[in-house]
Amino acid sequence: MDHLRKRRDFLAAAKAERAGATSFLMQGRDRGDAGTVRVGFTVTKKTGNSVVRNRIRRRLREAVRRVLPDAGRAGFDYVLVAREAALRTPFETLVQEIERSVRKVHTPKVPGARKSPSKTSASKTSASKASALKTGAQPDAPKPNAPHGVRETDGRPEHPASTGGAGAAAGAPTPPSDDIKPTPADGGLPA
Repeated sequence: MDHLRKRRDFLAAAKAERAGATSFLMQGRDRGDAGTVRVGFTVTKKTGNSVVRNRIRRRLREAVRRVLPDAGRAGFDYVLVAREAALRTPFETLVQEIERSVRKVHTPKVPGARKSPSKTSASKTSASKASALKTGAQPDAPKPNAPHGVRETDGRPEHPASTGGAGAAAGAPTPPSDDIKPTPADGGLPA
């Protein structure tokens, strides 16, 4: 088992198959030859200082040494991108996660199996209304900072001109609305 050392090998593995676990993300790439298994480790500064990073790298290296001679395939490159949990995860659990990730990387993928169905405008509308109800807001209520007479429906502002309000047709009478209150400037009673 060799180690990956060149940046181009790490970048090539990043474009290949992936398998996530709580302690790491495994990337597996078939080089297309019958060479030895190669492995690389990426432990970024997000996980901690140099002492923590080296400890995570040593734990992952030992777990991989136990798993890859049996589970790894010839001609494959494996890269483990460590997460903070790799330090706290029990070692046997770490070994099991590596075994599971190797199996997942080697499982053939069905084309188009992971694509999610596209949302239609109807499902977006129901989702926005559902989220508005969770927050306690009314879906068709005017926004506090919106100009007078402008409502927001489905995430888009709805202007009175588009709904038959003031300005829909020049000279057309405006139907009374319960959210419009007369002001002294309009000649109505003071509020």
